[in-house]
Amino acid sequence: MPPTKPTKRLKLLFADDEKSLQEVMRLELPRMGHEATVCPDGTAAVAALERNTYDCILVDLDMPGLSGLEVIDRAKRLSPDVEAVILTGKSSLETAVAALRQGVFDYLTKPCKLLDLESVLQRVAEKRELTNQFRALKQRLERWEGKSSELIGDSEKMLAVKRLIAKVAPTDSTVLITGETGTGKELAARSIHEQSLRTEKPLVPINCGALPENLIESELFGHRKGAFTGADEHRRGLIEVADGGTLFLDEIGELPKGLQSKLLRFLESGEIRRVGDNEAFTCNVRVVCATNRHLDEMVSEGDFREDLWYRINTFEIELPPLREHLEDVSTLARHLAVKSGARIGSAEAVFTPEALEVLCSHHWPGNVRELANVIEHALILCDRIPLRLEHLPHRFSEPRATLPLPRPPAGSSSSLREMEMQAICDALERHNGNKPKAAEELGISLKTLYNKLNQAQAVSKSA
Repeated sequence: MPPTKPTKRLKLLFADDEKSLQEVMRLELPRMGHEATVCPDGTAAVAALERNTYDCILVDLDMPGLSGLEVIDRAKRLSPDVEAVILTGKSSLETAVAALRQGVFDYLTKPCKLLDLESVLQRVAEKRELTNQFRALKQRLERWEGKSSELIGDSEKMLAVKRLIAKVAPTDSTVLITGETGTGKELAARSIHEQSLRTEKPLVPINCGALPENLIESELFGHRKGAFTGADEHRRGLIEVADGGTLFLDEIGELPKGLQSKLLRFLESGEIRRVGDNEAFTCNVRVVCATNRHLDEMVSEGDFREDLWYRINTFEIELPPLREHLEDVSTLARHLAVKSGARIGSAEAVFTPEALEVLCSHHWPGNVRELANVIEHALILCDRIPLRLEHLPHRFSEPRATLPLPRPPAGSSSSLREMEMQAICDALERHNGNKPKAAEELGISLKTLYNKLNQAQAVSKSA
């Protein structure tokens, strides 16, 4: 039975000095579903390797100029991931051993059957596919051990974000995640990838603002040897590394204007061209972007391409700042403490009521990232859970201004909501503003108390 089609189209380089075999391979390799470059000798093969990268090379052992082993050695130096197959009419134990030492994938004796060659290429494709899957699984394991991709929080705002992620994740739509620094944009991107149909493939993150401008193009699209000073070997770009998976472009607003047009071209066509290369090739990549900047304002100021903004803004998810869902502070604190190595029982509180009260009245300009730093600071100082007020950084012991709570007008006929608000205000007054004690007296959870206070503040501001 002939082998099935390979899981992925291979880019092949074939080198042999037999003209008849060259013609056969020009016809048969594309018929097998592969892209092939055919060379008449080792010197021409090395020249082709200098210009382009290949998934696999098929070389004759004895050729004019450079031998097959010399070509393989050069190919491995340029692209360590390339596979190599030898075809030769002069098989011997010595040459087989030498080939294996150079990491040759297989060794075929001429004349070989096309079916045997197709079977070898099938195994090459399967190996590369398994290698990519292994890398993706390794990445997922590292994320599971070090970073949870689950967004923490049961507030209405966080539940709304989770619903949006669940809707868009199974699609291939480009997603733009917006929000202040520290709100968890990368975590949201990981959650989208984990819930997508590409979860078995790599998630490749790149921070557009953390790389020098002259290296971003090479990082994204790759380069060939000699394309610029220091390019000593062919290199795959991160878009190519993410093939089949998800590319996460963090801080997309920092992408230089010249690179914006190239990214737009890739998003529209799926084609990329390495720096210094003449040939383009396609990659199947889902793109998720994130920014803490207002891209619409950047477009108006001419700092961001309008067409790129429309292209990446297919589906926008805005992450709320922590101050807008303070009811999640307790849950987040527990999660962050466990992540830092603290041993906490299932019903054990991370903070004392007094410490939690202080944290829930904080403005959190650094959002969840700031909360994580506070947790780490407190865990260093404390001997055991729960963390107390004295374990928090000094800024939390300074006097804080509080917003006045809205009260129903005196003498007016009160609605049920207004009567409820009056009861809350009275309880807080009796306990000198201590929300945990007020919630206990009212017979409601602290989370419910914060929800009602936030709703009252929102109504007061809009009035």
